Amino acid sequence: MGEREFLIYLDPETRLCRYRHYHVWQGTQIVEFRIQLEIMVAGVWCPVVRYDTAHGKPHRDILHPNGKQTKEWLDGFLNADALTFGQKDIIENWTSYRDRFLKEMSL
Repeated sequence: MGEREFLIYLDPETRLCRYRHYHVWQGTQIVEFRIQLEIMVAGVWCPVVRYDTAHGKPHRDILHPNGKQTKEWLDGFLNADALTFGQKDIIENWTSYRDRFLKEMSL
């Protein structure tokens, strides 16, 4: 069994938005993962969107400033496929996720 964890700053100049990555594999299979987009707001890291296997199968949580979550199950995805899908989604769409979260904060 192996384990990997790392952070990537998506805005290296300001370092206010980061991608947190964690996964565990056994042989060639991803058995657990958690990837998350986080933004810095008033000196605190806030999770904005998360893909994980916390409830036994892959899903995405859209997180809101009021503490609520919107859950979307990734039915039909193997863990490895959901991990890849989530990585691509966060890397390609982090500015939209960030802007949505900040807009919700100001409502």
